[in-house]
Amino acid sequence: MTGPANDTRTLAPPAVNPETQAFWDAAAEGRLLLKHCLACGETHYYPRSLCPFCFSDRTEWREAAGTGEIYTVSVMRRGAGAPYAVAYVTLDEGPRMLTNLRGDLDAFRIGDRVRVSFEATDGGPTVPMFRAAG
Repeated sequence: MTGPANDTRTLAPPAVNPETQAFWDAAAEGRLLLKHCLACGETHYYPRSLCPFCFSDRTEWREAAGTGEIYTVSVMRRGAGAPYAVAYVTLDEGPRMLTNLRGDLDAFRIGDRVRVSFEATDGGPTVPMFRAAG
């Protein structure tokens, strides 16, 4: 038996600014971008101009594989609207990403492999979320 799915939940649009515009433009094309620091070699998420590890401004956008593993997950069932799952996903490139999960809410487990999917928002840019990889 499968549990409740959350594929119908309406999403509020994120704030877009010049620093993150390339990220949202790529998401609209179905691509997940991460920032990579040319000074220290670390890859980071959330997109920002300065590296959070060494504070260098020598960063560049790199396309991510869009796959990872659930680090932690919580299912929200109370309040207004449909239930939803929020999770930290450890991307294969290393950074952890706070995101929503789509699909069978009762099936998600820590350590499960997931893949990115891009979901429309209510009047804003497309956002990356994750679904079961299998």
